[in-house]
Amino acid sequence: MARILIAVFGTWLWAVTAHAQLRAGAAAVRITPDQPTPLAGYYNSRLATNTHDELHAKAIVIEQGGTKAALVVCDLLSLPRTVIERTREIIARTTGVPAANVMISATHTHTGPLLDSKSSRNITDSTSSAVVSEYTAQLPAKIAESVRRAEARLETARVSVGHEHEEHLAFNRRFHMRDGTVGWNPGKLNTNIVRVAGPIDPDVAVVLFESPRRAPIASYVNFAMHPDTVGGLEYSADYAFTLARLLGDYHGTNMVTVFANGACGDINHVDVKWAGPQKGHVEAARLGTVLAGNVLKAYTRLDSLQPAALRVRSEMVKLDLPELKPGEIEAARAMVARLGSTNAPKFLEQVHAFKVLDVAAREGRPQEVEVQVIALGDNVAWVSLPGEIFVELGMAIKNRSPFAHTMIAELANGSIGYIPTQRAFVEGNYEPISARCAAGSGEKLVEVAVRLLLAAKKGE
Repeated sequence: MARILIAVFGTWLWAVTAHAQLRAGAAAVRITPDQPTPLAGYYNSRLATNTHDELHAKAIVIEQGGTKAALVVCDLLSLPRTVIERTREIIARTTGVPAANVMISATHTHTGPLLDSKSSRNITDSTSSAVVSEYTAQLPAKIAESVRRAEARLETARVSVGHEHEEHLAFNRRFHMRDGTVGWNPGKLNTNIVRVAGPIDPDVAVVLFESPRRAPIASYVNFAMHPDTVGGLEYSADYAFTLARLLGDYHGTNMVTVFANGACGDINHVDVKWAGPQKGHVEAARLGTVLAGNVLKAYTRLDSLQPAALRVRSEMVKLDLPELKPGEIEAARAMVARLGSTNAPKFLEQVHAFKVLDVAAREGRPQEVEVQVIALGDNVAWVSLPGEIFVELGMAIKNRSPFAHTMIAELANGSIGYIPTQRAFVEGNYEPISARCAAGSGEKLVEVAVRLLLAAKKGE
């Protein structure tokens, strides 16, 4: 009997200890430039003139059984791999979070500062280039600081997860047209639209971290929709700003809301069947409010997670480059030289020219990108993908994942731009024309992600 009691007591003590080992902390660090900086996201130059709402790097650090991992999201268009590597180096040196256990993504706001990515589209004006280079050089330390502060706030935590289904906020922006082509952003009430060319992902995923007494620590929200709503010349986190403000109104300003964009390379907020205007801060507020409403609904039906192992898996993947035809490089250089002239190339001609120059600059070297999985127990997993991923690719990963709750963070751990489906490469238009990787790259990333998810599930 004594041995049985000891065994039972030992099991109970292990459970209590395991629960105590699950800890979480969160923090936000301002990353808004302190001086006017070119804004990212468009093919025309824009210099920021003001700040509508501050941009942040937001981090959640999780510790379980002595293992630490960090989920970081920045209010930026994207993050070059060089910034990721430098940030991880600082994190590894200044915190107890291993560099390999850090997932850093961008929300893809089109009203954040341009970063020095060494791409052919980078600005050439010497003054602006200096500002961009200076900001980019300072950014890793600021992102790393969000992780340091989050780690310093680690406390025993409860974790719960849930989902809502939102079908009326995001829209696929590719359409089959009457002339047999596939159009991209064809405009509102366009009578030449036959049908939409792809799905959306209506999943609103929510992971809530709380203290044992239910004091909120952080909410991680995952939804697939382009944040290109605001426009203009003011720094802004787009609809993620309203989302965070409203959840803060509900939970208190001590809670950190981390919004990570899902696979939304071909998804935006534009309802072509609605004549109403959908640009500016008012529209961004509408989107953020609807999304916040979904999160608030999800809060009432969250499932608590039992403490379990924290596992991280990652793999570097080589993706083939698009094939360049003879004469394309010279034609691209000539086309870029005409920018700003009265004989400027058309938009898609510009897109193709910049792609050609970026591909040529690699001199045949394949794109090297990272796919990463952070799994908490047997139920929750986060997957990083390195670009603007078409929605069907993200949904394929979710459908094949062995985890009940799988979230996709696109534009994570670096970015190579658009990664369409194989079908989209055949259909053509903006995203495939812009892609710096060959057809089939997206499907290759899906296979790697699923393999890593299975390995994390098995503890391999």
